[in-house]
Amino acid sequence: MNADPAYLPASGFIVFEKGASRSVAARRNNSLSSNTRSLICAFTIGLLLAIGLAFAALGAWPVLLFAAGEAFVLFLALRDAQLHADDYERLTLTGDRVEIEIADADKVKRYEFNRWWAQIICERDGRRLAVRSHGREVEFGSGLTHDQRLALARVLRETLKPN
Repeated sequence: MNADPAYLPASGFIVFEKGASRSVAARRNNSLSSNTRSLICAFTIGLLLAIGLAFAALGAWPVLLFAAGEAFVLFLALRDAQLHADDYERLTLTGDRVEIEIADADKVKRYEFNRWWAQIICERDGRRLAVRSHGREVEFGSGLTHDQRLALARVLRETLKPN
C-alpha cells in the first residue's frame, strides 16, 4: 500500500507496511469531492440569492438581507470543509521510534517518541485517543468516530508491541 496521504481511504484508518516500517493512517470523513462541494455551494447560494431578489422585487427587501447572510455563512462552512478536506494523521513505527505526522489545513506537525516508552491512551467510550510519553501527549484520530477510535486503539497497541 502506498504511504502517500492521497491514497488513504475516504474515512477511517488503514494499516500498511513498507520495508521495516509499519504505519497507521487516519483520515476524517470527506464525502464530497472538491468539484461537487463547489457545485453545491454555487447552486445553493444562487438559489438563496434568487429567492431573496424575488422577495425584494415584491417589496420585502429584508428577505434579501437574510438570504445574503445565509449564503455567506454557507460559503464560510463549505470553505472550511474544503480547507480541511485533505487532513490526515499518520503514526509510523520504525525501529525504536514512533513518528506522528498530523496534517491540519496547510500545516503539518511532526512528533517523535521512543517506541518503548510510548503509551496508547484511549477513553473507554472512544471519545479521545492519544499517544503519551515523557509528559508529552499527542491526540490521534480526531476525525474518526468513537467506534473507529476504539478499533484504532487496539491496532496501535498491537503495532507498538515488540516483534
